[in-house]
Amino acid sequence: MKTAITGRVPSLLAAVLAALLCVLTLGAGTASAHAALTSTDPADGSVVPAAPQRVELTFSEGVLLSADSVRVLDPRGERVDEGRPQHVDGRSESAAVTLRGGIGDGTYTVAWQAVSADSHPVAGAFTFSVGAPSKTVVTVRSAATTIDPAVDTFYGTGRLAAYAGFVLLVGGCVFAGVCRASRPVQRIAVAGWVTLFVSTTALLLLRGAYTSGKGLGSVPDLSLLGDVLATKPGAALLSRLLLLSAAAVFLAVLFGSYAPQAREGDDRAGDGRSGEGADAARRNVAYGLGIGGFVVAAGLAATWAMAEHASAGIQPWLAMPVDVAHLLAVAVWLGGLAGLLAVLRSGEAIGRPAVERFSRLAFASVCVLVATGLYQSWRQVGFSWSTLTGTEYGRWLLLKVALVAVMLAVAFFSRRWTGRLADGGTAGQASGTAAGTVRRTRGPVGVPAAARTAAADPVRAAQLARQRAAVEKASGLRERDADADRSGLRRSVLAETVVAVALLVVTTLLTGTQPGRAEAGQKRAAGAAGTAPAASGPADVRLAYDTGGTNGRGTARVTVDPARSGATTVSVTLTDPSGRPVDVPELTLAMTETTQRIGPLRAALVRQSVGRWQATGFRLPMAGDWQLSLTVRTSDIDQVTEIESVKIN
Repeated sequence: MKTAITGRVPSLLAAVLAALLCVLTLGAGTASAHAALTSTDPADGSVVPAAPQRVELTFSEGVLLSADSVRVLDPRGERVDEGRPQHVDGRSESAAVTLRGGIGDGTYTVAWQAVSADSHPVAGAFTFSVGAPSKTVVTVRSAATTIDPAVDTFYGTGRLAAYAGFVLLVGGCVFAGVCRASRPVQRIAVAGWVTLFVSTTALLLLRGAYTSGKGLGSVPDLSLLGDVLATKPGAALLSRLLLLSAAAVFLAVLFGSYAPQAREGDDRAGDGRSGEGADAARRNVAYGLGIGGFVVAAGLAATWAMAEHASAGIQPWLAMPVDVAHLLAVAVWLGGLAGLLAVLRSGEAIGRPAVERFSRLAFASVCVLVATGLYQSWRQVGFSWSTLTGTEYGRWLLLKVALVAVMLAVAFFSRRWTGRLADGGTAGQASGTAAGTVRRTRGPVGVPAAARTAAADPVRAAQLARQRAAVEKASGLRERDADADRSGLRRSVLAETVVAVALLVVTTLLTGTQPGRAEAGQKRAAGAAGTAPAASGPADVRLAYDTGGTNGRGTARVTVDPARSGATTVSVTLTDPSGRPVDVPELTLAMTETTQRIGPLRAALVRQSVGRWQATGFRLPMAGDWQLSLTVRTSDIDQVTEIESVKIN
């Protein structure tokens, strides 16, 4: 049974990890919008009478800017911005870039990219026109920077590996110091250190390509690395590497000098005996290692808290220490679970006190997780069921809660197996004492006495033989029961570990997903902007015209659908006094917003059929009361212009 279980452990963990990594990389090439663009000056799609001196952008949260964060391209695709983008009046949620003087009329495209305060890259593009719209070789879609799929995959994998390394390193060290320091636990902790160091180095090298949208070929670019180190996420990664050097010294001290004493102390604890001098020395070492280890572990956890979701949004002053406590609790619980599984797999004896200490440690960690998790859930999602089920972050959070519930259910059975192991251990100690008594009767002194008794009394000899056989049979049964209890505990701990791997992947996905509050707010804003025009429907205007010449009278029906800012379709139908469609030599339509002095914007009408013209893709840059001018020419000298107001939402 033991061989079968230990043989399945690596394959089970690898299968779960591979499946969840597929989920992790399904969205490669895109990035969740953590900082959303809320407004621009000039506005998206607007037409301004004169060239502005600069372009300003406002975001929903703070952003980090680089030299190419805001690029302004003229109709030919050439850059017309100059200087480095800056925050407006020191506000981190803004960005502005100066334009060159003397730029001409036409449509300009603004391509922007930045890093949100929670370390995730965001990008997009919009257009505005000077004087009047024009054709442009730049498309908004191509101007927006996207993350290279290969870089996104490697970066996401590195983030998952960093979390796993932190959990194994911290959890393995805590398990060694509190429960049992042994060679399998040492391997767990060292593997965690190596994983965290390698993944952090990879993240630091990939960071520049990840935020700039460049490919893997840009990873060796030292200029990108310099830009990364000047940002908060880059400083956090560098700080993590420095803390790992201190963690390496901690590992050497913990497992170099503390493991033998821990092993002896655990054995003495199991027997109920302790050496006062050795215990005093262990306490002194334990206090020093505990304080130093807590400082290093909290510092490592802070490198995530200072650069991700906790550092942005509401109450960052409270969210960051809560996030540190949450990460430490996760590491102590899941990493300690990995340490316990490693000891059980190795076949080494583990005493009842060690298992019970881990059980208490895991329970305390779960309590911290529940308290900090509730606060984080409220902060990122709130207590709205629609936000939980209607946002990506909320759905991942529900899955995480479900996995925690499953893990707690499995942990309940682990505690039951621990209790049975404890009962078996007590009985085992009693039987060992009884067997020892019997064996002492067979020792160098007892054997001659027993032989003399047996020689003198054959009945007494037979009685002693039956007692010895009964004790040996009872000991064998207890050993089999203890093996069964250990196998049961090993299976339940294995199940906990498999669920823990899934939980770790979901946690990594959560840190890369836009918080539910922000996503819900953007949906509400988009809904408010989109529903009003839809409710108004198309604008329908009827104009009676009379050019004064032959067949110069008629009616024009103009439809603007939808009657809202942005791209729309303008249709014109001409009919004579009898209601039949009629053609004219020339028909022009223009719209002007007199309050903001925008326009006239001419619609490119194309004849569709007799008496029917249409202009598709006609852009109205803003809402307001627009003046519609329709010019009808029925002959070389007969024409008239009719004007009517149109409400645009």
